[in-house]
Amino acid sequence: MRVRTFFPIISLLAGLVLVPVANMPTAEALTMRTAVAGWVNTYAAPANSPTVKTARPGPASAHLDAASTIKLNFIGVPAEYQPALQAAADIWAANYPSAVPINIDAKWVRLGTSGILASATPVKFFNSFAGAPDRNIWYPSALANALAGKDLDPANPEISIRVNSTVASIFYLGTDGNCPSGEYDLESIILHEMGHGLGFLSNSGYDPFYKYGTIDQPTPFDAYAQLPDGRRLMDIPSPSLELGTAITRPLVWSGLNGIKANNGIKPALYTPAIYENGSSVSHLDETTFSGSGANALMTPNLAAGEVFHDPGSLLLAMLQDMREKPPAGVPSGVPATPRNVRALVGDQSAIVLFDPPTNARTSQVSSYTVKINGTSRSIDTTSSPVLVTNLKNEQVYSFTVVAKNDLGVSEASSTNAVVPQASAPSVVIDPIADAKYLATGTFNKQTFIVYSDSLHHDIRMATLVGTKWVKTIVDGNSLVNGKTTNDVSGSLSVCTGKVGTKEALHIFYGDLTNKDLRHAAFDGKRWSYEVVDGNGSKIQPVEDPVRTTTASDVSTSSACVVTPAGLQVFYRDESQGILLGAVKDGQSWRYEIIDGDRDTDGRTTGDVAFHMNAIAIGTKVFLVYDSIVAVDQNKNPTRGEMRMATRSSAYPEDWTHSVLDTSNSGIAVAGYGVALSQSGRNVYASWIASSGTSYPATDQLRWKNLASTIGATGTTTELFGDPNGPISIDANRILFSCKLRLCEFNKNDRTIRLVSGKTLNGSAESSLITFGGARYVVIGSGGRLTLFKLI
Repeated sequence: MRVRTFFPIISLLAGLVLVPVANMPTAEALTMRTAVAGWVNTYAAPANSPTVKTARPGPASAHLDAASTIKLNFIGVPAEYQPALQAAADIWAANYPSAVPINIDAKWVRLGTSGILASATPVKFFNSFAGAPDRNIWYPSALANALAGKDLDPANPEISIRVNSTVASIFYLGTDGNCPSGEYDLESIILHEMGHGLGFLSNSGYDPFYKYGTIDQPTPFDAYAQLPDGRRLMDIPSPSLELGTAITRPLVWSGLNGIKANNGIKPALYTPAIYENGSSVSHLDETTFSGSGANALMTPNLAAGEVFHDPGSLLLAMLQDMREKPPAGVPSGVPATPRNVRALVGDQSAIVLFDPPTNARTSQVSSYTVKINGTSRSIDTTSSPVLVTNLKNEQVYSFTVVAKNDLGVSEASSTNAVVPQASAPSVVIDPIADAKYLATGTFNKQTFIVYSDSLHHDIRMATLVGTKWVKTIVDGNSLVNGKTTNDVSGSLSVCTGKVGTKEALHIFYGDLTNKDLRHAAFDGKRWSYEVVDGNGSKIQPVEDPVRTTTASDVSTSSACVVTPAGLQVFYRDESQGILLGAVKDGQSWRYEIIDGDRDTDGRTTGDVAFHMNAIAIGTKVFLVYDSIVAVDQNKNPTRGEMRMATRSSAYPEDWTHSVLDTSNSGIAVAGYGVALSQSGRNVYASWIASSGTSYPATDQLRWKNLASTIGATGTTTELFGDPNGPISIDANRILFSCKLRLCEFNKNDRTIRLVSGKTLNGSAESSLITFGGARYVVIGSGGRLTLFKLI
């Protein structure tokens, strides 16, 4: 099984335990977190259930003033079933407001004869994104996008629906509402399932043996689900017997819009005494609403002959409630002490982080106060971390944190001491390009930087001519001479050297529209362009020994080298989780699989090459890449390796594979980013790892001289923040992301210093370069291509 395709088909999932970011400058105000969403089912009602017929709105009103754009992607759904699904999507497009298109995968799946007609999931939940009304809540994909005003996860659909092909013979496929009494109206089923995908679902779970209930990531639905005593469902401790009891006893909706739409009565939710996985809590009560016309759409069971071609006023009102910040819950006791309180070094500043008290839900913490010890200054906040400014560099500071609610204040918890320090001087090279992806080098004795521009969807190059940076657009802005106007602002790699007698600069980059790998070559006078791979007629199976072009997504990561054997590029097959290669043989490309295809010859069947880098010394190629061996239910890696493949030719049979770092060496997951550099005959590699104590957060900066038989060396970075990508290395230092800033680790004296206090703004790559006798690191900082001068 490929790790990347692991997708748990269970109703409700435990979540990530990460630290959100708040009270910082606008660009770095939030650190968005995600979790995999579970599935909710629609069941066929028991025989002889009452049938409620409702009228479909006139066709004119369904399309004239669409509130959103909904795009259906049919996966195996027979053509004759598709119109009913499209009709349901059109109804929601007219009723659900969103400026962001809603993409839905509709799948034809055998779900057995257990009574399930269809099921749906919002695919992911999002927390702490810009625009979230409540940072304690996890919003389903489509709702999160609507609130954020942008697609938070372009790589995935917002909703996934499974239609039970096992019972397809009982579906009514018409869209006229004239469903016979012995069939089930498919349009109504899908209208119901899309309601779940848009947010009508709880994230509660239940253990029938221990009778524990869980809500690890409460949705906005959970925030408005209310116990008879007025407490919010999301505020009950999780996991607990109390929560298990709550979700098997009566619950009601507390949102004002929903109550108003229900004639002033709090709508009852479906909470049978025996918990129904994938159904309990996430529906309106069957008994109360089965005869309520259009408002019966979100009851758990659909009767034969029953038709719903309108969301109903109650459902629309409840969805509107979910767009608003829910009222605070009822506090129970004074907050306990904030946990894991610590401080990080900044430039004339410090970052104070903390986790909520253990009783944060039941105590309803309303705010926190961070006090600067030894002064009268304090800062009030609602979440962690807090950026404390106006401090003096080279002076020692510590802080205390207390939690507050309407009943009182917690005991104080103190941080470690920190000493703020000045960051490195910098200059902006390109103020309009975010440079999330970049690479550097020297060609024709001139230093250059190749970088991405996400705003304009192109690839750019800055060349140092004298003392000025001359900027040009490489691709993404034209259809002339083999160029493209597609989005090419993704991952890229660069290499230079002679192939035969011709020296050239080579850039490999992803076409994010067609999912191809492109190649741009510059010989000093003119550019040439071509598609290397991804434009095949079909996805080539892993087992196929004779490699040709594939239709896989090959746009996500790459590395290249030039050796006497020719131009070589290595790239990830995102569709299959394998590492591919191509060698320029004259005017054509010769293709190969490098790893991810088998467990023999030192290779692996792990999901490989999310990150990679390559260097050639003479004829020898060093290719270093990560491999994810196992993941948890939220798709967080639980075991991972750093791997290396080497060869001194251009032939696939000459690869030798080895493991640089593995979970067996005290590391849970190795491979969050990778960097390589050459110094003489030595090649240095560096990467980020997570130990068992920090998982899933990263806490280890790792490195190794590839010429040495000594294993990898590691260090922690506590006073500067957990290490992460982007990362770069040379013989003396490692540059890495430290809590959205840029830090430098000196390998000789094991010291760390702050390079940039500004946000890296999602940057994925950095690079070290030398010119004018000085050493610099180039990176996208604050949404601009920036150069920092190192000491």
